Amino acid sequence: MRRARPTRGSHRAEVRPRYGRIGVALLAAAVTVVALLGALGLYPTDEAGVVAQPISVTEGSGGAEVDTPTPQRTAPEGRSGGRSAEPAEANGSAGATGAADAADPAEVDEPAAPDGPDASTAEGSPLPEGSGTGTRVVFSESRQRVWLVESGADGDAVVRTYPVSGSTLDNLFPGTYAVYSRSRHAIGIDDSGTMEYFVRFTQGTSGAAIGFHTIPVKDGRPLQTRAELGSPRSHGCIRQARADAVALWRFAPEGTTVVVTA
Repeated sequence: MRRARPTRGSHRAEVRPRYGRIGVALLAAAVTVVALLGALGLYPTDEAGVVAQPISVTEGSGGAEVDTPTPQRTAPEGRSGGRSAEPAEANGSAGATGAADAADPAEVDEPAAPDGPDASTAEGSPLPEGSGTGTRVVFSESRQRVWLVESGADGDAVVRTYPVSGSTLDNLFPGTYAVYSRSRHAIGIDDSGTMEYFVRFTQGTSGAAIGFHTIPVKDGRPLQTRAELGSPRSHGCIRQARADAVALWRFAPEGTTVVVTA
């Protein structure tokens, strides 16, 4: 007995999965999950804080066009991300940030040298005779004292004078010199300690630099006390109390005249 053939069109058409739509749906779901994680702070970012922006698709006469924006960099919370876009302060200091960066280190991290026993005026300590004219630094070997002299419309005036400790050796001679080099920090020759605010104006008989600086420190201890200033203690340079060293550092840039008297 023959079976009847099914008539054409009685089978249901085979349904094929639309992978394109499934892929778009999965991509949309993934983007949504990433966005939620990022909003909650759970999605990791690199150190610079690059936050990706969504890709937008626009329709035009030429079909779909993908517009990929440039990633925007944001600083992580609590971290500076470079120049701030905040408005300038009310004191009118906008645009002056480079001044502090280029300022002399002593101007930035040291307080103003105070007036006091180490900053006595010229009363009782007159300038040595034959110490020159104009703005200059004067050092008297016999009196173991320094004067900072400033020239003005009314003539020369001593702005600061104080006791120092010069050399115990005969390696600095009277004469007129000029500051030729400066170092915020320095190390003495022959392991003689470290010093600050070194202002050089000549060289000794051995060729080593001679200048003004703080009392050297070796193994964490100063090589002399402030009370000992006023008597020769060094091997060539002129030792100063720290406040006085800062004052001379500010007063005497390169080229400043230095007069040494006997």
